[in-house]
Amino acid sequence: MKELFPKQHVMGFGFSLLLTIVALAVVKFDMSLNMAFGILLVTALAQATVQLVLFMHIGESEDKKTLYTTILYSVFVGVVTIIGTLFAMIWGYH
Repeated sequence: MKELFPKQHVMGFGFSLLLTIVALAVVKFDMSLNMAFGILLVTALAQATVQLVLFMHIGESEDKKTLYTTILYSVFVGVVTIIGTLFAMIWGYH
């Protein structure tokens, strides 16, 4: 029965909740901009790592080149989306 209990998944879920609570605390409490940005950046990277390793099983694939290429492409699409949104909403797309 012990091998049926998903210990790593439960621990990953708990750690994800902890990281979310830390990020919420940063927003809730009045911190300096640099400190808040630093903490949010660290928690976001830790959250992404937990999600990729524990829930998306990134280390279990044999074809690592395709896997990392897909991740880089996803990051590229995310950055283009963010920059496009900023361009349209803040910098006055005409």
